Amino acid sequence: MSRLSSTDTPTEGEVPNAEEPAAATDEARAGLLEALTGELGEALVGSHLDPGDDLWVRVERGAWVHTGEFLKTGLGFQYFSFLSAIDWLPSPFGRDMDAQVDLRLGHAESSEIDQTIEQGVAGGDTRFQVFARVNDIVNGLAVTLKCDVPDDDLSIDSWVPVYAGANWHERECREMYGIDFVGHPGLRNIYLPAEFEGNPLRKDYPLLARRMKPWPGIVDVEKMPGEDDADEATEEGSDS
Repeated sequence: MSRLSSTDTPTEGEVPNAEEPAAATDEARAGLLEALTGELGEALVGSHLDPGDDLWVRVERGAWVHTGEFLKTGLGFQYFSFLSAIDWLPSPFGRDMDAQVDLRLGHAESSEIDQTIEQGVAGGDTRFQVFARVNDIVNGLAVTLKCDVPDDDLSIDSWVPVYAGANWHERECREMYGIDFVGHPGLRNIYLPAEFEGNPLRKDYPLLARRMKPWPGIVDVEKMPGEDDADEATEEGSDS
């Protein structure tokens, strides 16, 4: 039996060769990005690879379904994780929708509201984006896909023929953001009545209930367990 020398023995809490799996994963992510670039060409309009973390890829709207098909059948990304959307518009209401606790802590709205739209990693050119995440569970890889949706045509092809699990995700996305998924077998509401007007997750959708009554108000904040006893002890000490 061989014996490790003092220089070979890992220190307490150290994981031997901990950087090697991360390096291998990053190499695999780089290979994935190269494969997507080769397949999509100019339809891949943005990407961001964060070493040791994740990969984001932005594609043209016309390549949205093809990208999903290539990932699933060509690259082995069989597992559909989620699909959703994001509205990058800063809230036109400032911070008046914030909880009163936040306002009291000094997060009051400024006199001017900056309406500059700034998209996240991999960039973007529109207010609304659809994004989805799929996984290669065999090799432990995942990629987040993004796609711009034009303000004057809030629609994109459905992923349901490729990933059946996208069905309810697209229904929720249409309901909350007003984005149409062309080719979806049944875009019915999940949460809201059919006659409901508006899309609650848009930044310009007013939460009227918070204007009628601040939510949650200061009076609604419950004390943490043990705070009552601490307050009583303080009062008793001040009386003595």
